[in-house]
Amino acid sequence: MSSWDNAITGRPGSGAVNAHSFGGAVSFFRTPFGRDLAEIDVAVMGVPLDIATTNRSGARLGPRAIRNASMSLAWERPWPWKTDPLKALNVVDYGDCENDQSGDLTSVGHIESWVSRILDAGTTALLLGGDHFISYPSLRAHYNKHGPMALIHFDAHTDTWPSSGDGVNHGTMFYQAAKEGIVLPEHSIQIGIRTTNDETLGYDIVSAPEVHEHSAAAIVARVRERVGDHPVYITFDIDCLDPAFAPGTGTPVPGGLSTLQALSIIRGLAGVRLIGMDVVEVAPAYDHAELTALAAAQIAIELLALYAECRDGSN
Repeated sequence: MSSWDNAITGRPGSGAVNAHSFGGAVSFFRTPFGRDLAEIDVAVMGVPLDIATTNRSGARLGPRAIRNASMSLAWERPWPWKTDPLKALNVVDYGDCENDQSGDLTSVGHIESWVSRILDAGTTALLLGGDHFISYPSLRAHYNKHGPMALIHFDAHTDTWPSSGDGVNHGTMFYQAAKEGIVLPEHSIQIGIRTTNDETLGYDIVSAPEVHEHSAAAIVARVRERVGDHPVYITFDIDCLDPAFAPGTGTPVPGGLSTLQALSIIRGLAGVRLIGMDVVEVAPAYDHAELTALAAAQIAIELLALYAECRDGSN
């Protein structure tokens, strides 16, 4: 019988851990907790913020729910990837961005500073939300390191409603990022959109019906052509999925993607210049049987697998 708990005593890069899913310290896919980023490839950090929601609150509990759901998936590498991302990469669970003496969690600058700590160490960040507003401070931190970037955005909403930059709203981030030159709309794409916003700001919009009407391979080809060789940030709002697959979110919209459609698109993106990632808007109070948290955990580990492939192939 094992006498250790990988979240506490494990070593980054040791691969998937086949331990019981119903006990032990809850970390992201049983990765070890750590704040020392020396020789760490990816730090997984929760950002438990939901004051920017415009409908149902509760996404502040998303990081905890995603971690908990990941425990039942952590016993093997994600199928059908040939490489275990937790073996190919040194990954730690960095814990959560939280209030401290340097600032307030509701402050853009505060969240940005936490992401910057990770990036300044030469480590890549995978953020677990939290509402979608967290992408804005994350993008600011990535811009400071990488310059303007392409955005691959999975969502039911474009999140490009006008903003002055002073408000905290989870529907304005990609308006602000475009206006500030952080994101390059002409090289960015939004997938799964099924709400009305006539101003595209130059983003390429792939509606949910278009995803249903075309193959994943066709969508992947469109994404690749759009982003080219620019640095890429992927943000996945869980409400991109249809409520049948992800009911536990603040702003559910019928007619969305299936989990398989989303995963198939992600799996086809190996080779893009992936520099940062987030999975957001899981609100467990509205979930059923952990459907939403489980989907988010699967998407997050697939993004790690994608990052491993992208790093080895082209970055």
